[in-house]
Amino acid sequence: MSVVPVTASQISRERIGVLLVNLGTPDTADTRGVRVYLKEFLSDPRVIEDQGLLWKLTLNGIILNTRPRRKAGDYRKIWNTDRNESPLKTITRAQAEKLAEAIADHEHIVVDWAMRYGNPSIRSRIDALTAQGCDRLLVVPLYPQYSAATSATVCDEVFRVLAGMRAQPTLRVTPPYYDDPDYIEALAASIETHLKTLPFVPEVIVASFHGMPQKYVDSGDPYAVQCMATTAGLRKRMGLDDKKLLLTFQSRFGFDEWLKPYTDKTVEQLAKDGVRRIAIVTPGFSADCLETLEEIAQENAEIFTHAGGEQFAAIPCLNDSDAGMDVIRQLVLRELQGWI
Repeated sequence: MSVVPVTASQISRERIGVLLVNLGTPDTADTRGVRVYLKEFLSDPRVIEDQGLLWKLTLNGIILNTRPRRKAGDYRKIWNTDRNESPLKTITRAQAEKLAEAIADHEHIVVDWAMRYGNPSIRSRIDALTAQGCDRLLVVPLYPQYSAATSATVCDEVFRVLAGMRAQPTLRVTPPYYDDPDYIEALAASIETHLKTLPFVPEVIVASFHGMPQKYVDSGDPYAVQCMATTAGLRKRMGLDDKKLLLTFQSRFGFDEWLKPYTDKTVEQLAKDGVRRIAIVTPGFSADCLETLEEIAQENAEIFTHAGGEQFAAIPCLNDSDAGMDVIRQLVLRELQGWI
């Protein structure tokens, strides 16, 4: 057997790739773009666990023929027209760029970003990182709370990509940071800062997290417990009780029972009970997106005022703010210990 000579460039891969990953977004704010995105998203068995014949018929025969047009209209309400992309993509890119600047003294680290669904894909960015000589990879799911439908499916896709590689990079994945003191402090400080800019004082603050079918939690998903822990940490830090800082769940879909209480029903009931001023914060999202900018800031604002409420504020996510970036930076540097 002949021996193939190996060049120095083939064995000098000593760079570390850091890949920030968020949920995803359509490439375009039209019916076709949303249909492509929803098909990929709703075909994931981590998102819809029962991918049987009934679901496939429902998805392809009903949902993908009706929902994309309506959701495209929602996306157009929040679309970044300057870049022709969703705010989630704009913000995630900014987070990656600012993280790269913040750790620029580590010259052998390459920072990139990807979307679990849509573009840029996880596969394309792992390929790009390995092409730049990264033989170690830290994947950062940008979800403060773990769930199988978010963090786990990021790992699933990373594993699928690595499964097809002969020269796999060594892999690490950051853990959820739902109760990290730095995260709780950043959230609380952000809320307090934004409250000072309002022309009113909220009677109630609602902490709204993305929902999940109750049966997923009953099967062992830790997501709900971690949402409760985040809310408990916020209450303690801000000196609020469970009457002044409520925990709710939004974005339910389909006919199954989801985690309760529901955000929209809670907002409506608060107004009916005489609460006239509220603010909503979304601690389950690291970046503003359709669910925060349209569902919360617009839909739930309408629900509140229609039911008798008067003043409503949606508090932005941490996004690429200094506080938000400090949370990501510290998380990344902590998980890179031993590599840097």
